[in-house]
Amino acid sequence: MYMSELILDFVEYLEVERGRSPKTSENYRRYLERFIEFADNIKVEDITNEVVRKYRLWLNRYETETGGELATITQAYHLIALRGFLNYLSKRSIQTLAPNMIELPKVHRKQVTFLHFDEVEQILEAIPNDEALPHLRDKAILELLFSGGLRISELINLDRGHINTKRREFMVRGKGQKDRPIFISQSAADAVDAYVIARVDTLAPLFLNYSRNSIASTDGGYRRLTPRSVQRMIARYAKLAGITKHVSPHTMRHSFATDLLMNGADIRSVQSMLGHSNISTTQVYTHVTDAHLKEVYEKFHSDSDK
Repeated sequence: MYMSELILDFVEYLEVERGRSPKTSENYRRYLERFIEFADNIKVEDITNEVVRKYRLWLNRYETETGGELATITQAYHLIALRGFLNYLSKRSIQTLAPNMIELPKVHRKQVTFLHFDEVEQILEAIPNDEALPHLRDKAILELLFSGGLRISELINLDRGHINTKRREFMVRGKGQKDRPIFISQSAADAVDAYVIARVDTLAPLFLNYSRNSIASTDGGYRRLTPRSVQRMIARYAKLAGITKHVSPHTMRHSFATDLLMNGADIRSVQSMLGHSNISTTQVYTHVTDAHLKEVYEKFHSDSDK
């Protein structure tokens, strides 16, 4: 069978049986189509170690539309998609290369950027302290991101009825369609309440875009805020606050995790609160807290030279 005949079945399998999001499934489809671009719609029984070796070399030399190269992590995603596809074929007893024959490249992840608590406070203080809806909204967003460790996709998909500010906890559906609890601080709950109370509309989305371009939506109201709008907003306030490091919505999530670890939370609990399926993803934050551990050592460990 030709590979192109099986990709759609695989993508549907990812969504229905594996619970992957449409976006993740679409990414897998795109990565596999790049393999077809390389191998010219190969028959799956003809995929061999030698074909994969040449594909890896092809990916390494691949030139993007902007004239750049594919990052190592991006090359790894292509191979992960191919390995997942081969595993799917194996389950269907379709003859092809064994998935465990594909070795993934070692990827050196960049160290995460995070904000200390006082830096988060600086950004919050950069928001004008008035009753303007955009300013109330922006404060609620920043408070929620730092307090709850939300992903940007989870944040913008929140509706008014999703958050219980009295109990200060609610559920979100994250990656892999997995639900997890989110706990928020009193200040975050107060910020959300202040924003919602000030609104006069009855639209369901919690966070709305108040720019002029957003007004002409299909329901006659404002549109739901987009990830890009949140990114621009956070970067703007970080600049106003004098923060020189790059600050994004994910920086707030990194800051949430780092703050928990620095204050004594165990890594398994942090893993659950972040919604990581693999502990190795969470362990990146232990490198961030190394400096803090040294401070603890210097402060509390007995020194024979004293």
